[in-house]
Amino acid sequence: MKKGRIALLSFFKRWLLRGLLALVGIWFAGIILFSFIPVPFSAVMVERQFSAWFSGDFSYVAHSDWVSMDEISPWMGLAVIAAEDQKFPDHWGFDIVAIEKAFAHNERHENRVRGASTLSQQTAKNLFLWDGRSYVRKGLEAGLTLGMEVVWTKRRILTVYLNIAEFGEGVFGVEAASQRYFHKPASRLTMSEAALLAAVLPNPIRFKANAPSGYVHQRQQWILRQMRQLGGESFMAQHELK
Repeated sequence: MKKGRIALLSFFKRWLLRGLLALVGIWFAGIILFSFIPVPFSAVMVERQFSAWFSGDFSYVAHSDWVSMDEISPWMGLAVIAAEDQKFPDHWGFDIVAIEKAFAHNERHENRVRGASTLSQQTAKNLFLWDGRSYVRKGLEAGLTLGMEVVWTKRRILTVYLNIAEFGEGVFGVEAASQRYFHKPASRLTMSEAALLAAVLPNPIRFKANAPSGYVHQRQQWILRQMRQLGGESFMAQHELK
């Protein structure tokens, strides 16, 4: 009996290890492939779609239209950098200072958790992982982020991020968001419109680009000030992100 349990446990461990290695292989292949081909969908899009179906909402469609960086207004890239990760051009995937500040804040305010994810980390999570908070997911996110930073350029990371970011109910990617909220392609987004889209990113289900609250308007104005302080379009050209 005891030998049988040991043999069964050993069998499950072997298959678990094989499964993990296969998953790592798939992720590694994904990093290589998506360094040059468009991303058809993300893990978050799949999660949202299945969640809607399981809840009985068959009208929900996770929609995204891939566009290259040349087809995205430079204001949009600058807006998300200004809003989410101003050290993006210079770090290797992690903002250590921001992580330390967030850790200290969360120790003091357990009910108001603050994140410190860079655009690179958000891209890794949105593309390959599930939503939610756990040490396992954060560990996987860190490994995927490092892999992306090694293989991809900063311009590529920003391109993928802008194409898979969630901007509203079923709205993924800047092209779909621009068409839905402003009825024009992402290439024609103005500075103010880009800042408005970036303003909803912390919680695109709660914050609405097509019905912005007072808080969203305030955040939009803050993002616009940050964009000007960074140097506008010259910032994007200087860091070869346009």
